Amino acid sequence: MYVLEDNMATAADFSPTLTLLEGGIITKENGASVGDTSGDSEEMKQADIGKPPRHLSIVRHSVAPAKMLTVDDLELVRTIGIKSPAENRSDYLPVLRSGSCSERGPKEYMEDEHVCIDDLGEHLEAAADLPSHGAFYGVFDGHGGSDAAAFIRENLLKFIVEDSNFPKSMNKAIRRAYIKADYAFADESSLDISSGTTVLTALIVGRTMSIANAGDCRAVLGKRGRAVELSKDHKPNCTSERQRIEELGGVVYDGYLNGQLSVARALGDWHMKGAKGSLCPLSAEPELQEMLLTDEDEFLIMGCDGLWDVMSSQCAVSMARKELMIHNDPERCSRELVREALKRSTCDNLTVIVVCFSADPPPIIEIPQTRVRRSISAEGLNFLKGVLESNS
Repeated sequence: MYVLEDNMATAADFSPTLTLLEGGIITKENGASVGDTSGDSEEMKQADIGKPPRHLSIVRHSVAPAKMLTVDDLELVRTIGIKSPAENRSDYLPVLRSGSCSERGPKEYMEDEHVCIDDLGEHLEAAADLPSHGAFYGVFDGHGGSDAAAFIRENLLKFIVEDSNFPKSMNKAIRRAYIKADYAFADESSLDISSGTTVLTALIVGRTMSIANAGDCRAVLGKRGRAVELSKDHKPNCTSERQRIEELGGVVYDGYLNGQLSVARALGDWHMKGAKGSLCPLSAEPELQEMLLTDEDEFLIMGCDGLWDVMSSQCAVSMARKELMIHNDPERCSRELVREALKRSTCDNLTVIVVCFSADPPPIIEIPQTRVRRSISAEGLNFLKGVLESNS
């Protein structure tokens, strides 16, 4: 548990009390006793002693629905001023475990693919010289058929680890692998190369995490209850994307690239691209972000646009954190996010991956309650006394 010292001046001597809020956040208040939390004691015990489920496999694809918590109780609280004692530790290493869920939703066909590999070394069987423990996760949101999503899911990691820049320069290897995978798909005569897919991947080696995105899937980091977006949605209406599209001779019509596609970057869709190596409005090049994980980074949510169309990043992080505090199961957590998106009437396929960076559930967070001095005039005090006496 992380506790903040209260250094704020007080108007009178008192002992601050603690109030437990939804989502595992404690606030300090003046002059009020601690509320009875006996009704929640069992859930809190589960959160305190929760351990990672032992039945989770290394690679998962989809799971069945389960009972979910209501979201009406969620209170979105932004944490402030939290300092981690190991924030700058060079020996910190995340403990990686993940869960995933994929549902067809209201669409007639399922075109999404995804992959969860918690132990990259075991998966590759020493095919790559990893300097430390690694993992790989990906969401592939297909359109115009499932051929592109299935092909990229099957081959992208191979292109990454076989690149000469891996693992010394992961970002360069990832960027080149996206392009190589796109070109390789164009050469597959047995597949429908007019199908396409957006691609979002997370590659973790040691405590270094590289997020790569081409399209409108999104990666969101849960950092002590706060949502931190690690990718940008590549929509044609986005200012930078529209400028790139128009400079290359494309147009954005009613939010669609060349009036056909609702994303500005994707792999596949070769009916909209020119010859290999030529610049075109529809780009397969990913945007990348690399970061060093610390023990303040609790989990990562990766989802297709079917999730983000009906849920904000902060809402998803708050819901996921509350779920993990109760059962500490990332697979169940991903199911609840999918079920909530369906409840909110999403119009698309749904794929969600939740990656936890610790074997323990998220801790309860304490934040200081702002204290404000209040005064009342003599006239106001007399008026208040009169009202109270008249009601007695």
